[in-house]
Amino acid sequence: MTGRAIAIIGAGPAGLIAAEHLAEAGHRVTIHERMPSPARKFLLAGRGGLNLTHSEPLERFVTRYREALPWLAPALEAFPPEALRRWADGLGADSFTGSSGRVFPRAMKASPLLRAWLRRLDQLGVRLETGRLWTGWDDDGALRFRLRDGSSASARADATLLALGGASWPRLGSDGGWVPLLAALGVPIAKLRPANAGFTVSWSQALRERHSGAPLKRITLRFREQEAGGEAMLDRDGIEGGAFYALSAPLRQAIAAEGEAQVTLDLRPGLETERLAERLGRRRGGETLSNHLRKAGLSPAAIAVLRDAAGGTLPQQPQALATLIKAAPLRLTGMQGLERAISTAGGVTAAAITEDFMLKARPGVFVAGEMLDWEAPTGGYLLQACLATGVAAARGMRAYLDRPAG
Repeated sequence: MTGRAIAIIGAGPAGLIAAEHLAEAGHRVTIHERMPSPARKFLLAGRGGLNLTHSEPLERFVTRYREALPWLAPALEAFPPEALRRWADGLGADSFTGSSGRVFPRAMKASPLLRAWLRRLDQLGVRLETGRLWTGWDDDGALRFRLRDGSSASARADATLLALGGASWPRLGSDGGWVPLLAALGVPIAKLRPANAGFTVSWSQALRERHSGAPLKRITLRFREQEAGGEAMLDRDGIEGGAFYALSAPLRQAIAAEGEAQVTLDLRPGLETERLAERLGRRRGGETLSNHLRKAGLSPAAIAVLRDAAGGTLPQQPQALATLIKAAPLRLTGMQGLERAISTAGGVTAAAITEDFMLKARPGVFVAGEMLDWEAPTGGYLLQACLATGVAAARGMRAYLDRPAG
């Protein structure tokens, strides 16, 4: 094969899609992966139903990336959700849109898509080298690796892509070990922090013992002027789930600044307060309040949360009870750590890279995926940005390699 030598460090979605684009352009691509097999976090994320992307209009879709939008938008617009679906369908995904607007492959799992993807890369001549931990560069600019047996190896490349992920789920390979290597070059790096993780709550002993692991379905979470609908899951130490992931950034910021975040839960978002109060006022004589609340659409877990919010004793008056159900206060006192987070906030800042995703401190070295300083909620936004930045970095690498010498 002709073309230039490309090194991609990290065999997650960003690295794999960059490898595909660069190999299609005729370059000689080698992927270096520290784990024994590629895309382990991708596979884990797909076990419960691989969420490829989201079907909402692009102008709303891009707002999910909050502060990163100004520099991330061009990559998302160049590889939008429609492009991701075409790419996935080309690998046999047969994608469809669920009732929530999320997009899934028909098989719902990541493994069939990954197998087809790896076959395509093999056919394009991409080499995958596993068990190779990147440890930086030697004095001559070659990439250094530590192998599984403890020995070392080096490799030279005309251009390099770093796609090493963030620091969530470190047992799957992304542990943030690249931070000191790039910091030593003077690369600006925002501190790695948990995103899309659970929050700690001081539940009562009764709730901890009886409802840990129980879901709260169809709730609305409100924090200051923001709100998010979805589901949540209770555990002994707190609460997590899609509704909380959607507001994870402002909640994390509030806890860091103030030591806590005061939120409210609407446990019956489909019913107005007055109508709910009217329904609660039809309680039969002798009927327990818990049974009456279940008839009003509250699960046992939701009732337990309601009791904790009320300090143990629920109001008997229908209007007061309805008001509590529609705005149950909850005090979040902390956030679960990176080892339990779905994704990572922080990373290589926008100031550290060119518009082509090349490190200003190290020409010829590009960065993509979750190493970069962006965050988004679950719902297809994470994979979309990883793939879009991988495509953008590959495009930047091609432009870099096409520049005339000197």
